[in-house]
Amino acid sequence: MEREFVITKKIAKHGSQAIIVIPRVLEDELKPQTLVKLTIEVLKKPEEHNG
Repeated sequence: MEREFVITKKIAKHGSQAIIVIPRVLEDELKPQTLVKLTIEVLKKPEEHNG
């Protein structure tokens, strides 16, 4: 059974890596080893600060 979810997230930082944190409400649907199709659409880039 395919289920589809649409979420809008800001990219987080974990050490030197950029990550996407999955909401806890999807924890039961997205267990480890679950295969998902992830499409990323950039809605807004952060503003660059020139020191």
